[in-house]
Amino acid sequence: MSALETPLFPKALTDAMRVVVPFEFTVIFAYYGDSRPLDIYDNFPDSKRKVMVADYQEGPYLLDPFYLNSHDPATSRLVRLRDLAPDRFYQAEYFRNYYVQTGLAEEIGFIVNVGGGVSVVISGMRERKVFSAREFRDLQAIVPFVEVCARRHWNGLLSNFSDRPLSDGPRLSRLIEESFQRFGCNLLTPREGEIVEYTLKGYSAESTGNALGIATGTVRIHRRNIYGKLGVNSQGELFSSFIASLDEL
Repeated sequence: MSALETPLFPKALTDAMRVVVPFEFTVIFAYYGDSRPLDIYDNFPDSKRKVMVADYQEGPYLLDPFYLNSHDPATSRLVRLRDLAPDRFYQAEYFRNYYVQTGLAEEIGFIVNVGGGVSVVISGMRERKVFSAREFRDLQAIVPFVEVCARRHWNGLLSNFSDRPLSDGPRLSRLIEESFQRFGCNLLTPREGEIVEYTLKGYSAESTGNALGIATGTVRIHRRNIYGKLGVNSQGELFSSFIASLDEL
């Protein structure tokens, strides 16, 4: 508490959390609209920081379930990554091409809205074993404490975002649409753009169809058409093309 509103606070907070339940790594990202996330604290060694922070900020964050669920939370909460993820997340290319490089056994996160449309996600990460049900309950018990401290310390964090979005429109869908407009030269229809979004986020054809109100077979036909129009042959190539095209935005 004495470290509040000082540069020592993020480390003091996460050290206190590790007294309740131990974990190896932590990172605190701040999210605001379409802006690139801010790394406001982490304890990664240099060998891991490139993947966990630098590479993440270049584009993969757009497909991160924590980012996608960080805005406008009804209440501050503690969540497991696997509980946020879509049904095919662990077969999706975000996981296979990016997240697997982290070498983590599990990641959990405290999601806190600190005001001004800014959310912080305080992640606890383990390399060797997942958090037990009891450990998760012990961490859930300190959510009110973490929330009050985070809101007090990071109130006004909005001023740290220099690239504030110009609109309040849908975040991920707009960025994907802009990205593929450049990459695919407007070859995709609006429906195909929606299919791309759900595919990249890790939804199965069945879940995508349920979300869009179309048949599973129709989703698969759209995917084949998308691959043909964009000149890719797999979901992996689609993911790589998406990430590469973000550099042009």
